[in-house]
Order: sequence, then C-alpha cells, then structure tokens
Amino acid sequence: MAVKIKELTDSRDTVNKMLERFGVRFGVYKKGVFNEQLFPFDSVPRIISKKDWDYLERGLKQRVEALNMFLWDIYHDKRIVKDGVVPEEFVYSSKGYMPVCEGISPKGRVYSHISGIDLVEGKDGQWYVLEDNLRIPSGASYPMMARRITRKVSPNTFATNDVADNRDYADLLREMMDDMNDHRGIAVILTPGRYNSAFFEHSYFAEKTGATLAYPGDLFVEDDKVYYGGMYKEKIRVGCIYRRISDEYMDPMTFEPSSLLGVPNIMQAYRAGNVALINAIGNGVADDKGIYYFVPKMVKYYLGEDSILQNAPTYLPYFKQDYDYVMENLDKLVIKDVSEAGGYGVVFGSELPKEKLEELRQLIVKFPRRWIAQEVVDFKDLEILEGEELVWRKADLRAFVVTGKETKVWKSGLTRFSRNPDSFVVNSSQGGGFKDTWVMKVEN
Repeated sequence: MAVKIKELTDSRDTVNKMLERFGVRFGVYKKGVFNEQLFPFDSVPRIISKKDWDYLERGLKQRVEALNMFLWDIYHDKRIVKDGVVPEEFVYSSKGYMPVCEGISPKGRVYSHISGIDLVEGKDGQWYVLEDNLRIPSGASYPMMARRITRKVSPNTFATNDVADNRDYADLLREMMDDMNDHRGIAVILTPGRYNSAFFEHSYFAEKTGATLAYPGDLFVEDDKVYYGGMYKEKIRVGCIYRRISDEYMDPMTFEPSSLLGVPNIMQAYRAGNVALINAIGNGVADDKGIYYFVPKMVKYYLGEDSILQNAPTYLPYFKQDYDYVMENLDKLVIKDVSEAGGYGVVFGSELPKEKLEELRQLIVKFPRRWIAQEVVDFKDLEILEGEELVWRKADLRAFVVTGKETKVWKSGLTRFSRNPDSFVVNSSQGGGFKDTWVMKVEN
C-alpha cells in the first residue's frame, strides 16, 4: 500500500506541476479582485461501472431532450404554461427568460447544445441531479488535460485499465458545430478574454476543434450577417459562434448597452437565422433553480415517460404545502437562492444560529419565488490524497451532454471534490479540486 500511495502522490504532484506549466488555471473574482489559481488535481480516479454509466447516459439524454423541448415551447407555443404544468410566474419572472428571444427558431429546435448536468451519487446508490447548467457550462477541459498528462507520465495506466477514451470531446463539439452551421461560414469560439475564469478552456477548445478564437471586437455584423475581422481586419463569414459570454453582454444594442464584450446587432443576425449561437440566448429560463423543480414533470409532459434521473427532494415555498414544510423544517434543509451560482447562496439551515435562521425565514416569507429548499442528500465521499494520506471527501460529477443532430453523452466528466472535510460544497470557485472520471468499457 505504501508503494501505491507513493505512486499516486508522485503522479498527482507531476500532473499538477505540468498543469501549472501549461497555464491550466481557474480565475476567481473575489471582492472585485481577479485571482488566477491552480485547480488542484487529485490522482485517485473516480470509477464508474459500465452498468451505472449506461443508466446515467439514458437518463441524461432523456433530461436534455425534455429541457430542449421546454425551451422551444416557452419561446413559441407555451403549451406547458397553458396546461398548468409550470406556473406562468416561474417562467416570466425568471432572470434567465429573455422576451427578445420570442419566436426565434434555432436549427433543429436545439437550444442547449452543450449541457452540464451536475449529479451526486447518494449513499443509497441512487444518482440525483442537483443542477442543470444550460447557459455556458465549463470544466470539460480540465479532465481532458489531466488525462493527457497522465498518459505521458504514466503510460501503463490506461494500457492496463479498460477505460473509455475521453479524447473525443473536441470531436463531439466540432461535429455539433458543423451540424448547426448552415451557412458554410467559419466556426468561432467567442471569449471575453484572459480575465474570464475559464479562459484556458476557451483557447484549448479553439485549438482542439479547429475553430477560430475570437475576442471582443473581432466580430461585426453587416446586412444581418456576422463576419470575423481579427488582427488583420479581414472579412470572413461566420456561421457558428460557440459563445463564452453571458446573454446580457452579447449585444449592446439589445441587452446591456455598456457592454464592450459583445457584438452590436448580433441578435438581428441570429433572429434572421444567419448565424448559430451555441448555446442559444435565453437558456437561463430552463436552468433557473426554481424551474429545476419541474424538470421531472417536463419529462412526463413532453416525452410521456417517467424521469430516469431523479432530482434531489426539493420544495418550492411558492406552493402552500411546500411552504408549510419548509417553515417547519428550515433548520434541517438546504436553502438555495435561485439568483446565485457557483456554490454561492447555498445555506445549510443546521449551520445557522437562531437569529440568522429567523432572518432567512423572513426572507422566504417576503420573497417565496426567490428560494428553493432541498433535503440534505447524504452523497458518497470519494478517496482523495491529502498530503501523503488517503482521506474521504464529498464529490459531485458534472456530466457533459452535446446535442446537434443527435444527443451524445461524453464518456467522462468533471468530478469535483471538497477539500474541506466538513463541507458539501465542491465548486472550484469555493476552493475545491478535481479528479479524472473513469468510465469503464466492460463490466467487471
């Protein structure tokens, strides 16, 4: 065992040094200051059996299909609202709902081309979805780079283990971008620049997919068509934009007028069907934490099927029965602010002193739409190396689902873990680390 620990420690340290050398960092804004930091890698892989993966794959495809159908419906026929499955207020009061997107029809009715679905495995053996990320999900580049480096420093690792190859993610992206590109223009990845938290990922995917990395100012619109100018002020037609800029900054003529990150009049080109935007503008209405509550109902409504993957047990104070339960059990539940992300706005009632709990209670009374409450899912710990010792920490899995003409689930994922033994929060922005996810090709 001592030899194995040394091998794991040496591998972890070597991979982290090479990740740092290659500039694989994660940027975090805190108190108005931007800091770049290493996203710590752990060399003990998460192993998912073929049986478990086959189950997850079916459930993820089903969930993303229903979410895409919901997005089309909300911006077109609104049947799910008219039929009372999802309350009107939850749609139109969502910060992610964009009225300007009404009637826009993305190719193939695909809104979420790249979906990041966050799951945990409960100690009961059941997988639970914690969150759907349909706007600009990030993180796939980190396990790709870690696996690439591990292959170099320990070539026998994957020669002796029957693990699904994760190097095809860029191929999935490129195939999907080609599917969405109707106008034979170039594909670009639009980045806000190096001060974005995931800038490494933007440049890495541009290299791996053969797309052009475009910065603010590189793109412009003429006659409702998008062109790339770049450093040499060329004029090259753009057919597909994998955007890494938030909705509200994409077009200063439509959204935030002070934005220097977006492309003036790009929404006109998008509405005219002259450029594909990946992911679509307006997806935030479907990954709102309040809408999350209704996803199993969406699956039933649109597909006529029971949801394969379950939500964590969730309550909406908006509904009287749920409101009463939340008020009675506030000190036992996890409370989430639907307007926050990245692990922020998550409160464990059991950790709050009496006066803070009462303050939270009054906020829920005043703004019931702003909050969801969930049972604490006792999800599995995974082994990680802390120094030269194996310890157990909470971990989740972000699965990546890519939708073009077909929906495909990447046979890998981003496993994030908490470095704090007392914390359930695993987000990289909260100081967590990551490890490789091994999807086994055959059942042992």
